[in-house]
Amino acid sequence: MTAPLIEVHDDADALATAVAGELLSRLADLQSSGVEPQVALTGGTIADAMHREVARLAPESGVDFSKVVFWFGDERFVAADDPDRNVGQVRRAFLDAVGATQVHAMPSTADAADVDEAAEQYSALLREHGAGQFDLVMFGVGPDGHVASLFPGHPALDAPGPAVGVRDAPKPPPMRVSLSLEALNRSRVVWFLASGDGKAEAVATALAEGPDDASLPSVSDCPARGVVGSEETTWWLDQASASRL
Repeated sequence: MTAPLIEVHDDADALATAVAGELLSRLADLQSSGVEPQVALTGGTIADAMHREVARLAPESGVDFSKVVFWFGDERFVAADDPDRNVGQVRRAFLDAVGATQVHAMPSTADAADVDEAAEQYSALLREHGAGQFDLVMFGVGPDGHVASLFPGHPALDAPGPAVGVRDAPKPPPMRVSLSLEALNRSRVVWFLASGDGKAEAVATALAEGPDDASLPSVSDCPARGVVGSEETTWWLDQASASRL
C-alpha cells in the first residue's frame, strides 16, 4: 500500500476538468488492455461539475461507455424519481449523454421494503455482475469526514458484506444505502474529490500523519481514513480544500 497522492488545482473548475480528463484517460487505457472497467461513482457538487466535464470531453476520448460497468458508492433511500438520488444526478450530468448502458443503480423505495432489503439486493447485484474489485472508486468527502454514507461513529462502519443499510444518518435523508468499508477497500484505485474551504478541516484530518497510530484520528472519527486503494489513493483538491495541509 503506497502513501496517498495529493493533486491540488487552482479552483473547483480546474479541479473538475483535471479529474475528468484523467478519468477518461484511465478508462481508455483499461479498455485498450482488454479490461471492462468497473467504476463506482459519487454524487455531490464537485462530482457533478466533473461529470459534466466528462460529457464534454468524452467524444474525443475513444472510451466506449457501453463497455464500462458503473456502480454507486451510496444512495438516498427515497422514491425513484426523487431529485436527490445520485443516480438521477449522474445520469443527467453524463451517463445518458455518453451512452452508458451498464449502470447499476441502488434500489429505491419502489424496489425494496427498507434499507436492509435494499442493501441485500445491491450486494446480490455486486456478486452477480461485479468483478470482485473496483478498478476505480470516486468519493466526495463530507465536512465531518464521511465518505459514501458512512458517517463518524455510525454502526454502519462495522457492517460486513458489500452493501449496508444506513439508518439515522446525521444528514437528511436519514435512510440510505452505502457500500461498506469492506467493499470500498476492494478497489485498485481510490480517488477523493474535495472542493472549498468547508472541506479543508476534513481533508487535513483524513491526511493527518503522526509518530504512531494512537496519536492519529481513528476511522470512527474520520471514515475517509478507512478507505485506500490497493494500487493508488489520490486526493484531488483545490486550493481552498487544501488550505490546512
